[in-house]
Amino acid sequence: MFETILYDVTDGIATITLNRPDRLNAFNGTMSKEIIAAFDLTDTDDDVRAVIVTGSGRGFCAGADLGAGAATFDYATRDGRGPVMADGTIDWAHPDVRDTGGVTTLRIFESLKPVIAAINGPAVGIGITMTLPMDFRLVADGAKIGFVFTRRGIVTEAASSYFLPRLVGIQTALEWCMTGRILTAEDVQAGGLARSRHAPGDLLAAATALAREIADNTAPVSVALTRQMLWRGLGMAHPMEAHRIDSRSVYARGRNADAAEGVTSFLEKRAPTFPDRVSNGMPAFFPWWENPEWS
Repeated sequence: MFETILYDVTDGIATITLNRPDRLNAFNGTMSKEIIAAFDLTDTDDDVRAVIVTGSGRGFCAGADLGAGAATFDYATRDGRGPVMADGTIDWAHPDVRDTGGVTTLRIFESLKPVIAAINGPAVGIGITMTLPMDFRLVADGAKIGFVFTRRGIVTEAASSYFLPRLVGIQTALEWCMTGRILTAEDVQAGGLARSRHAPGDLLAAATALAREIADNTAPVSVALTRQMLWRGLGMAHPMEAHRIDSRSVYARGRNADAAEGVTSFLEKRAPTFPDRVSNGMPAFFPWWENPEWS
């Protein structure tokens, strides 16, 4: 089904495994397209309650595949006319100017299911920035992580200039990105990027336990709404914007069978069985935002 990733759904948990172990799962255009396709699958499959992303072999993702050598980041060399005009000026709105990592992270950001990164080894460049729009990052002891862009003569990518300061604060984000230093699992946990550290053999079990807690105890539509409410709330200009969405969401959810089941199961001291599904149970005002177009 896929060339560069593995995709599996077991007991309500989808696992996306980056699968180029001979290249430490280095990221390329095919992997980007396949990750996006996998998230299209998880969003439309009501049986999927949570998503885990991990790597095969001894690494998570070593960053961009540097097989093209010095031309790796020269997007002007892509197929087609490209953004370079006949007179040498650049058409900055041309789709070939777009950063492939950013196209990928924007799709992950839109996910309707919670996303857990199980970082099982080296995660450098896009290997770490692709995890920033994921909801939790669990890291294996011994993993090496780096926002190494300035050491490669480029800059932060994959919309990480948006995500990283919101996760770790502007000072830490600046230090990590300006120095491009390699960070340890301890560093990223202390900085607030990693939710937890685990022995390598325990990492996937810990990620699965977190996914299982969500899958077994929560209403799918409520989780989908909550994920978007919190992430998009980071860009709101005033708490009134949050109040509007909170109020509409509580009103909409309170009228549905999930709310009755949540209260009844609590009073009856039993596990809930929520009937509503993401595929047809999102409120009429969803989505409440308009995504900007590339330009």
